[in-house]
Amino acid sequence: MRITFLLLSVGLVCAQEYDLVLKGGHVIDPKNKISGRRDVAVKDGRIAEVGTNIAASKAAKTIDVSGLYVTPGLIDLHVHVYAGTGTAYTGPSSVRPDDHSFRSGVTTMVDAGSSGWRNFEDFKMLIIDRAQTRVLALLNIVGAGMAGAPEQNLKDMDPVKAAEMAAKYKAIIVGFKTAHYAGPEWTPVENAVKAGEIAKVPIMVDFGQFRSERPYEELVTKKLRPGDMSTHMFLGRVPMLDDTGKLRPFLLEARKRGVIFDVGHGGGSFLFRQAVPAIKQGFPPDSISTDLHIGSMNGAMQTMLTTMSKFLNMGMTLDDVVLRSTWHPARQIKREELGNLSVGAPADIAVLRLQKGDFGFVDVNGARMQGTHKLDGELTTRDGKVVWDLNGRSRSDWKTLGNYGAQGDPKWDGIVRAETRTRR
Repeated sequence: MRITFLLLSVGLVCAQEYDLVLKGGHVIDPKNKISGRRDVAVKDGRIAEVGTNIAASKAAKTIDVSGLYVTPGLIDLHVHVYAGTGTAYTGPSSVRPDDHSFRSGVTTMVDAGSSGWRNFEDFKMLIIDRAQTRVLALLNIVGAGMAGAPEQNLKDMDPVKAAEMAAKYKAIIVGFKTAHYAGPEWTPVENAVKAGEIAKVPIMVDFGQFRSERPYEELVTKKLRPGDMSTHMFLGRVPMLDDTGKLRPFLLEARKRGVIFDVGHGGGSFLFRQAVPAIKQGFPPDSISTDLHIGSMNGAMQTMLTTMSKFLNMGMTLDDVVLRSTWHPARQIKREELGNLSVGAPADIAVLRLQKGDFGFVDVNGARMQGTHKLDGELTTRDGKVVWDLNGRSRSDWKTLGNYGAQGDPKWDGIVRAETRTRR
């Protein structure tokens, strides 16, 4: 009889069409122009269906997400996660990706130049290959990356060797980065662009010191190509507003020619006095990112969701904020299989709660903005597996499991295995 029951149970599981259904949530999928109540079904780690009423009986596991927002897994375009054995951002200044990603709905992180062609393979072995989070990389044009303070070394900026490393790891390296350069030369930007042309990928620029010999206006209107990215767009030194507070026209000109502007909040690169007037005058970010590192995670930036919440409270709609945290960054790094809930896409999903109340948000100068909306991460899936579940929505109530004794009892272990089946 027991064998017959097990066979029948296996048969029922096999007959079910989906591994997981998220039911009753408000889906925001900008690529597919969906913003409304939908159910999302997952099978074999992929999005299998997005529909108005998917029967719970079709799924091995159904999770009620009524009253919540369901979005593609968030893409944080600017982080530092090379928490290796080196110095600075090849060591203690970086953080480990899984410690910060899933709880904020982030399923893909892009490390922005922590490693260069000399140490990328160490970064890959030590962090990328071991992380549950999908970690991609913008390769620093400096061969040693961000170890210590080497980004001033013009002799270590080799576009050919950088492009060769990018060609070797096309699935991971999605572009190049130049950052923090203090000299008067355009060499770092020009070499990064050259590497990008060879590898046919975009570059990201953190302009470092702003000097009269290489004006920021010239960077975005002449030096960068369409599809290249200027990060830290709300940094205080960016010449964004004139003396009357009006947005400078060259920024709109740069955007019109295809240059992309990224937030890159960080520990020192986001001011409300830049962001609020720019957004009011029609210059929102193309992509929202954190510049996550040890100097920003416990400061004004905090998390990806905190950063997104700031833009909600500056007047952007939730749909626009999600667009700039999912589909836009996916397109910017040419990974259009990500950042959407199309059938067949990886089942990277963020379930978010939009809280309404009395909240405060801070910029890098310590200025506070009062807010009424705040996003929290309720549940996250990566390739269809539940990797973050704030309130245990994917689990069964303990009262339904019966009295199965202590852990280690075969019956107890069987229940645990059954409960985690959909996460494997």
